[in-house]
Amino acid sequence: VQLQASGGGLVQAGGSLRLSCAASGRTFSSYGMGWFRQAPGKEREFVASISRSTTATGYSDSVKGRFAISRDNDDNTVYLQMNSLKPEDTAVYYCAAQVRGWGSKAKGDYDYWGQGTQVTVSS
Repeated sequence: VQLQASGGGLVQAGGSLRLSCAASGRTFSSYGMGWFRQAPGKEREFVASISRSTTATGYSDSVKGRFAISRDNDDNTVYLQMNSLKPEDTAVYYCAAQVRGWGSKAKGDYDYWGQGTQVTVSS
């Protein structure tokens, strides 16, 4: 499967952005999906995940209550709605597909990755 992330940009603190990740192929609905981010000089970290059926989600403590992950299996797309953005949310955001299971916070458990989209939050 190929993943294409988009929707990043420059936003002021307190603002919102919606990231999208379009997937190719007919097996999208069979994958757990996740979003990760990587700030300069830091490790790539887990942000959010969603189950195949969209009924279950998980978030890192740093974004819980501000970000929302969703997916449309008919459109082969996963979204990350980001509200109340903070300068510390600045990073390259990656979507990823987990073939076995869902909800892992370990990047090594994800099998396919998108190319990343830059999110910059100014203070």
